[in-house]
Amino acid sequence: MLDQAEKLRQLAVKDKENKKDIGSEKSKPRIITVTSGKGGVGKSNFVVNIAISLQKRGKKVLIFDADMGMGNDDVLMGFLPRYNVFDVIVGNKTIAEVMIEGPHGVKLLPGGTGVARIEEVETEQREKFIEKLSSLADLDYIIMDTGAGINRTVLGFVACCEELIIITTPEPTSLTDAYSLIKAVSHFNIKKSAKVVINRIIDDKEGELTFNKFNSAAKKFLNIDLQYLGSIADDKRLVQAVRKQEPFVISYPSSTVAKDVNNIADRIIGQEVNKKESSVQDLFRKIFNIFS
Repeated sequence: MLDQAEKLRQLAVKDKENKKDIGSEKSKPRIITVTSGKGGVGKSNFVVNIAISLQKRGKKVLIFDADMGMGNDDVLMGFLPRYNVFDVIVGNKTIAEVMIEGPHGVKLLPGGTGVARIEEVETEQREKFIEKLSSLADLDYIIMDTGAGINRTVLGFVACCEELIIITTPEPTSLTDAYSLIKAVSHFNIKKSAKVVINRIIDDKEGELTFNKFNSAAKKFLNIDLQYLGSIADDKRLVQAVRKQEPFVISYPSSTVAKDVNNIADRIIGQEVNKKESSVQDLFRKIFNIFS
């Protein structure tokens, strides 16, 4: 973890040293990492549905499934990919051959076990991959879906993003694990702020109360600013949609859970800033720097 922390601290310097003036790097999307302190809190379901909701609002969204070996964004969208990002980096596959286009044009780039093998990638392979990424133009959002828990991989992806969203539920174990994750982010000085979504609430009041208690503890003991992004109802329509392998914002657009996610999408769009810091090429340079 100490080696990883040193890499996180050096990320900004390394990123500047490795940048090149590539003419195609015109797209400057907002890069958002979505993570959680433990599994089973609905993180991937949130990622897929928020991406579709943003896309339906005229935004161009790419999901990078960065959950090594356990990613299921493709399953939730009703796909079974044959390849992942590693087939582009070390193989002869193009971005188009590996990438999946989902509902309403949402793009999905499967990471899979390829993420764990990034340290094997040679410099020439990295640069060729960066060039291939130029085909991903005009993106408004890149949403990275990480694995759950506290480890070097999750913290690395948090360091690579501009915005961090943490998913938790009102359950005490979920809140404890989410707090531990935020504590690690704060301890290693990876991020100064994060947004929180409370999933599986009984009503809006429970969501607000849960966040307020959570935020009070963070303010007292941690050096990080938390923002309440919203809550999502515990809705049986979500379970039904998962069984159908179809996102609930499509299967049940009038459901409470769909309305909640749409409200969060509106808040995300409402927080847009004029200056966008990183391109998709910049993002993967950061990933290579962190994990190599």
